[in-house]
Amino acid sequence: MKETVERKKEFIEDPRYKQCNREALMGAGLGIANLIWWFGWGYGLGSGSPSEYTYIMGFPAWFFMSSIVGAILFTVLAVIMVSKYFKEVPLETINKKEAEAIQQELE
Repeated sequence: MKETVERKKEFIEDPRYKQCNREALMGAGLGIANLIWWFGWGYGLGSGSPSEYTYIMGFPAWFFMSSIVGAILFTVLAVIMVSKYFKEVPLETINKKEAEAIQQELE
């Protein structure tokens, strides 16, 4: 009981939240960019008559660019984003000293 009261007095802002929010926004941004890419190529080139389609490797150009190239491109972008911008942080409970150390690592 006493420990609970002491914990309520000493609020520690967790520096991991800032990193988690940044990573979530980056992931959402990449997902939205993927949707825009897919929609732009799929409905941009695919809205014409099938007799007017151009083909790449046997696929209509709109499908090839939106689904095949898009999947490869955004997979590579996700790998780059995770390896360059995402940080590994501990998930267990931390004290004030550990919070300061994590804050310094994330900066």
